[in-house]
Amino acid sequence: MSDQRMVFSRVTWPENDPAPLYLLLQRHIRDAVRRGELRPRDVLPSEREIADRLGLSRVTVRKALRGLAESGLVVQKHGSGNYIAASPPRVEQGLARLTSFSEDMQRRGLKAGSQWLLREVSLPSPIEALRLNLSPDDRVIRLRRLRLADDVPMAIELATLAERDLPDYDAGKQSLYEALEERNLSPVRALQRISAVNLSSEDAALLGVFEGAAALGMERVAFLPDGRPVEFTHSIYRGDAYDLITELKAPQ
Repeated sequence: MSDQRMVFSRVTWPENDPAPLYLLLQRHIRDAVRRGELRPRDVLPSEREIADRLGLSRVTVRKALRGLAESGLVVQKHGSGNYIAASPPRVEQGLARLTSFSEDMQRRGLKAGSQWLLREVSLPSPIEALRLNLSPDDRVIRLRRLRLADDVPMAIELATLAERDLPDYDAGKQSLYEALEERNLSPVRALQRISAVNLSSEDAALLGVFEGAAALGMERVAFLPDGRPVEFTHSIYRGDAYDLITELKAPQ
């Protein structure tokens, strides 16, 4: 944790600056983050304390913090206050190799983690039946997770598989690809489509960024050696955390 006494002590606001005080406070906090005086995950003083120290009204402080939260710099959590958002690690994602999220993070020296958002079994949607070559009466298992790297939210992942392929999958004890490998169902290739998306308010809250932030939408179908599709996954990756890398070769 950084020392916040120098940041939230009484300051002299510029007299000739026409900007309202809440914007001046936002600028003050941004500058403190830029200088390293406020660091990722630092808990900010209460609105009352900031107002008292800086000689501002609580309405001004509240408006400033709300704007910083909307921009993604500050995270507001009911009951635990305001804190500086965690900066995501920057990841270069190659497109020529089929790997899991956990493998990608481990190769980069990052600790991979997950928070489970959904686990359900139901009939497939039309798009799931199409991607997995299922009949409308087949059942699928849906697994939705918030993927983390060093405890920082990086992606939201929804994987769909035929229930017959993983009838006894324990989502809390085993990774998805390890479970497939144990059943001799490891995918060997995949088709992946990438598009630019803007985050909804729900997805932005999960990823700790502001609503409408740029992100990468990825839809992937993974296949077994015999050509049967085994996994259909739709993921949303933070746009400020991923660079997609691919090698291009000139035609012979």
